[in-house]
Amino acid sequence: MTNTREPGDARAQILSAAARLMAAHGFDGTSLQDIADAVGVSKPAVLHHYPSKEHIRAAVLQSILEHWREALPRLLLAASSGEGRFDAVFTELQRFFGESPDRARMLVREGLDRPDEFRKLLRGTVRPWLGAVTEYVRTGNSLGRQHDDLDAEAYVIIALQMVVFTNALGPVVSAAIDAGPEGRERYHREVARIARSALFARPPKAPSGQ
Repeated sequence: MTNTREPGDARAQILSAAARLMAAHGFDGTSLQDIADAVGVSKPAVLHHYPSKEHIRAAVLQSILEHWREALPRLLLAASSGEGRFDAVFTELQRFFGESPDRARMLVREGLDRPDEFRKLLRGTVRPWLGAVTEYVRTGNSLGRQHDDLDAEAYVIIALQMVVFTNALGPVVSAAIDAGPEGRERYHREVARIARSALFARPPKAPSGQ
């Protein structure tokens, strides 16, 4: 049977299947044949697009990180200042990992299974846009919008961790609140509230009667 897939479609399907399988079984627990079977093609067809399983893994991670290298500067420029900008960035972060939790699970697995390699990847790929977000946080801090004792860089890392881990584990742990969609919505809404409250300082309330 003739394969009618466009090259771009085939590569996207390979990466999607690889992310799902590697998120569930890890890099070592996923074979090229597993990926080929999931896509519905032969192993040589997979190797036609990616010369090795390692190349597939790198492409999956790059596709996740590349999204943020492109999206964050646009979001930071387009959104309004203060909490409006926070909401734009945090909502996009939640949406990106929420629409495909395998992306979050893949990052968690890489961090646990291949920490040295993953550390190098983060330093080379994440640092530039992380610096842009951190600078925004520091600017807000200098204008008095945020907590005086805020460590901007550490805050950004912790906020990212919150989103990644809550999306990787959310379908499981949110069941403790409610087994249905409402429980997941409450869970993610509270994550956003915690991140917002940790960042923005609130003016003290005036005593009643004043």
